[in-house]
Formats: sequence, structure tokens, C-alpha cells
Amino acid sequence: MDNFLAPNSTEAMAHSKLSEDWLDWDISRPSFDESLVAHCASYHAFDRYLSEEDLFIPPRFPSELERVLRRHAYDSIHNAISRSRQTLKSGGYSRTCHLAEQSIRSILNIEDNARRLLAWHRPNTPSPVAVDMTRTASVIKV
Repeated sequence: MDNFLAPNSTEAMAHSKLSEDWLDWDISRPSFDESLVAHCASYHAFDRYLSEEDLFIPPRFPSELERVLRRHAYDSIHNAISRSRQTLKSGGYSRTCHLAEQSIRSILNIEDNARRLLAWHRPNTPSPVAVDMTRTASVIKV
């Protein structure tokens, strides 16, 4: 995880803050902290992707990778909203999602992060199904 998000990054610090104060993170502030939740959601999205949690079809392109990460971030945002005792201000959900999307995009745009993340779940060897299909196809004569 440190290869993509340094421990002093905004995302890692937000994750640390929410993890340490999970039971009362929301009551220490006068309103729902959109930035804190968004950056933590971004961290969770990368963590969930790297752990291969709920990843049935790995993304092949940067646009697919971004969609997977955004979906993971939205799940995290929904969890934080449901646990929070603070109400969202008008437009708060959209702002929180937008901040998380910006965070994800900025991390993907650093050097070759997108390429490295795409390669993370890519198999090193061809699947046996593909090998068997090529053998079968070469045996059939028309």
C-alpha cells in the first residue's frame, strides 16, 4: 500500500484518523467531514483493490480500473454516512464523491501507478482454458 499511498498522504492520514476514532469520529466535529470521509474512502478503494476483495473480473484498461476504484470508494462513503450521527449538508454526498474521485484520479496519474495497478491482478501465464481452446481449434479440420 505504501507504494501507492505514503503514510503521510492525506488519504492515509484520513484512514488512520477514522480507524482510530471509528466510534466517535463524527461527534467531535460540528458537521459531517466530507473531506475526511472522501480521502478515507479513496484509501479504502485502493486497499480493497490490492487485496482483491470483490474483484471477479480484473480491469484491463485505466478507465476500467478507475471505475472499479470509484465503486469501492462509493461503498466506503455509504458505510461512513450510515454510521455517522451527523447529517449531510445539502450537496454533501455529491461533494464527498467528487473529492474521492479527484483523489483516486490524482493517485492514478502519478508516474506509472495505473499501469502497476493493472498489472497487479494480471495472470503471468495464459489460462489453461485459452491453451486448451487453441489446441482444439488446430485439430479441427474443415
